[in-house]
Amino acid sequence: MSQVVTAGHGVVDTYETPLTPESWGKLGMWIFLAGDAMSFGALLAMYGALRFGAVDWPNPAEALGIGLTAFMTFLLICSSVTMVKSLAAMQDGDQAGCVKFLALTVAGGIIFLGLQAYEWTHLINHGMLLAENAFIIDSTGAVVGHWHEGMTLAEGQMRASGLFGTTFYMTTGFHGFHVFSGVVYLSYVLVKAMRGGYSAEDTNGIEIAGLYWHFVDLVWILVFTFVYLV
Repeated sequence: MSQVVTAGHGVVDTYETPLTPESWGKLGMWIFLAGDAMSFGALLAMYGALRFGAVDWPNPAEALGIGLTAFMTFLLICSSVTMVKSLAAMQDGDQAGCVKFLALTVAGGIIFLGLQAYEWTHLINHGMLLAENAFIIDSTGAVVGHWHEGMTLAEGQMRASGLFGTTFYMTTGFHGFHVFSGVVYLSYVLVKAMRGGYSAEDTNGIEIAGLYWHFVDLVWILVFTFVYLV
């Protein structure tokens, strides 16, 4: 409690509202996300520095393809929408609706991870390894084939920078780990919601989980832009 002096009223007692357990939880999540954002920022800054400093960097759109990844991006955006709707449903006292939209959010995360595993498998089978690349590129950076041991390159052709595969797997893998963590986290929230652990007056746990999931989705949009489009 503190005291202030107001004109004509003398000393008036005022009360400061302390942080509640609910607000502490949100504050903790915001602090965690701020630190995590710096980690992603460092990865993307590293990718950008290497990308624009290399003369043998392949064209990402040709080396990776963007059709599948664009669908993965759309899927994560949709999962953010279902996350919002799950919170809104619980705030309206609709437990069944909350459970349904939470389940859709978890399903979106699982499908995203499955598609990323497929993408990695496809790229590895086509020679894009962690430490080196088997792409052949021309002077413009366009991918013109796959390099194999002992192959002679034509005039104007070169092997793609080995840093391309390293930075790609590091950046997308780090994000994939966050998606996996989010799926586990949201699965816990889903089970708790199914058991009646939340109510219209107590949605704090869903809100905190939503903060994390929206962050993961936002970061993926940045990763997609920097790694696949630029």
